[in-house]
Amino acid sequence: MSRWEELTGGTSGEDYAARFAALADSGKDMHGEARLCAALVPAGARVLDAGCGTGRVMIRLAELGYECVGVDRDASMLAVARRQAPRLPWAQADLATLDLAELRIAADFDLVVAAGNIFPLLAPGTEAMVVKRLTAALRPGGLLVAGFGLDAAHLPVPPTITLSEYDAHCDAAGLALVDRFATWDADPYEGGGYAVSVHRAHRG
Repeated sequence: MSRWEELTGGTSGEDYAARFAALADSGKDMHGEARLCAALVPAGARVLDAGCGTGRVMIRLAELGYECVGVDRDASMLAVARRQAPRLPWAQADLATLDLAELRIAADFDLVVAAGNIFPLLAPGTEAMVVKRLTAALRPGGLLVAGFGLDAAHLPVPPTITLSEYDAHCDAAGLALVDRFATWDADPYEGGGYAVSVHRAHRG
């Protein structure tokens, strides 16, 4: 069982969507993740939203002209995503066993984005395999972008993965660190409890 399922019971889709809708209604900018992705790859690029949840990031990227696919394990989150954007491709799958061929999805994404504390909320011990599976979804030279909390102030669970551990998983999967930011607005990372990491797949 993933830490996310332990935390939510896999039934939090509606509550999650309502919380973000309230933030948007309050005037909070909800599109930092999509904006950063758009700065990294041109419109028309293929983007895999890994752990897409209710689809907030992917729906915005689709509006900006990206060819997107969303994958999540939580059926309650996907139900919201499918209701909000029924014409977009959503797939239910565990990232640790993600097999794009089985889902009939081409594994040539220009960018894979993992927002929303995906890595700290995985099932314990699956982090390296998830990095490997997401790397396999990339074309040569493609980018993996992951943002997650590193301390209790930025996580709903105790911290579970450090940046050095994450970088080691990426290195083992054939990814090289390109950039690291403190926020999705690309503020420089100088330590702290949250990081957005950009890794590039070898060009083959």
